[in-house]
Amino acid sequence: MSIFNEAKTDPRAARKLAVAIVFLQTLLGAIAQILLKNGTLQQKGDGMADIVIAIFSNSHMFAGYALYGVSALLMIAALKYGELSILYPIIAMTYVWVTILSVFIYAETVSLLKFVGLTSIVTGVAVLGLSSHSRQ
Repeated sequence: MSIFNEAKTDPRAARKLAVAIVFLQTLLGAIAQILLKNGTLQQKGDGMADIVIAIFSNSHMFAGYALYGVSALLMIAALKYGELSILYPIIAMTYVWVTILSVFIYAETVSLLKFVGLTSIVTGVAVLGLSSHSRQ
């Protein structure tokens, strides 16, 4: 039995599938942000027309927006199997992934306050996950 078929009949399997899909969505969202950042570093001009042209002529920007599209489709799929009040906050994990990638790719630094903020996000997502288990 496929995981999708199991999710149709087992609410617990459905929740696990939905969380896994949204987790994947957060990773793709973070990669999309990095691609958009790379695209802006290559972009010439700052006007709105320059940005629109860059979306279609700059491969990093195009790929970043394409990944956002895939990310949106994944969220739609996840919503079929899970609760919005649990899934939507997980999207905040995108901030965590973007920060980690930014440290490695752009040599950005993480201040103590940023670290506390990221820790709060991870803790909040974990608490929401625990609260969903307590209702089973």
